[in-house]
Amino acid sequence: MKNLPVYLDYNATTPVDPRVLEAMLPYFTVKFGNAASKNHVFGWVAEEAVDLSREKVAGLIGASEKEIVFTSGATEANNLAIKGVFEAYRSKGNHIITCQTEHKAVLDVCKHLEQQGARITYLPVKNDGLVDLQKLRGAITDDTILVAVMYANNETGVIQPVKDIAAIAHEQGALFFTDATQAVGKIQVDVQAEGIDLLSFSGHKLYAPKGIGALYVRRRNPRVRLVAQIDGGGHERGMRSGTLNVPAIVGLGKACELAGSEMKNEAARLSQLRDRLENAMISSLQCTVNGNIDSRMPHVTNLAFNRVNGQHLMMELKNVALSSGSACTSATLEPSYVLKAMGISDDLAHSSIRFSLGRFTTEEEIKAVSDQTIDAVKRLYSLALIES
Repeated sequence: MKNLPVYLDYNATTPVDPRVLEAMLPYFTVKFGNAASKNHVFGWVAEEAVDLSREKVAGLIGASEKEIVFTSGATEANNLAIKGVFEAYRSKGNHIITCQTEHKAVLDVCKHLEQQGARITYLPVKNDGLVDLQKLRGAITDDTILVAVMYANNETGVIQPVKDIAAIAHEQGALFFTDATQAVGKIQVDVQAEGIDLLSFSGHKLYAPKGIGALYVRRRNPRVRLVAQIDGGGHERGMRSGTLNVPAIVGLGKACELAGSEMKNEAARLSQLRDRLENAMISSLQCTVNGNIDSRMPHVTNLAFNRVNGQHLMMELKNVALSSGSACTSATLEPSYVLKAMGISDDLAHSSIRFSLGRFTTEEEIKAVSDQTIDAVKRLYSLALIES
């Protein structure tokens, strides 16, 4: 098979699309101006590029361009959203609700705020990875200022009922924030239709470069207030100071433009490839899908290979890039906290592998990975490298 090794870890990061790179290149050399330079053409050209990109980013998620704040990525955007809301609304209350299966970029921010006097509720999830809406409703109090639940899980691909979650938060006067890093550019996301007040995502998950991301901040009904976490210069309407990374912003804009025009067909293509991969495994091996199969991203499957150690399996698949958890925590030998929160045993969690497909995944690659994985699992059985 050509193009070895095969990359099936698109939830960790994506390659920059050549069309994105092409759009970016002039802004490194010829159009290199500072977008904050208002007195000459170099600055005007850079500012125009930023404005156009802001429109493209906003258009992808149903926002207005004035509601987009550029950041270095979703981690910074998550920090700005959660800390910014906590500091801005602390006189109203100190209670934040999140979910046990959130990314560490949300969970660790919440743990930090607990030291600053915040009261955090970490909602459990059902066995399929979905939030129990009744438990959410029961957790909200008069002091709740923010509900933070991710749009789609990075390990399982499970999509939360964000519209329902937002409605419950708003019933009690709380804001709703979602880390949509794994969803934006892959499926339709509409902040207006779904009642989202704050939304974060990273460029490198949708074929833009690393080091760029965005935070959507609602301006009307309600107007969301944030306390800036980076001071100096007043860039991004005072919410995020720092000289704008014009080439990366241009790349993010182009990536959002491409996603808007291509993601419907791409989602259909990837879901077919994902199902082909999944069905081949299930029909040949003792494996099951982790998470809700009716509400999940089209390009992700998280499979538990019964009685096989996931690390051993990945070592067997040397020419395939996979993950046994999120990219931020896969170095640990501990079982996935996401899978454990879903009630999955340590043994099954240790046996679970995430396959995440992307724009450059081919049918040939899926067939090859299916065959290699089936052979590898059977080989592990025969070698008795089996978890008891």
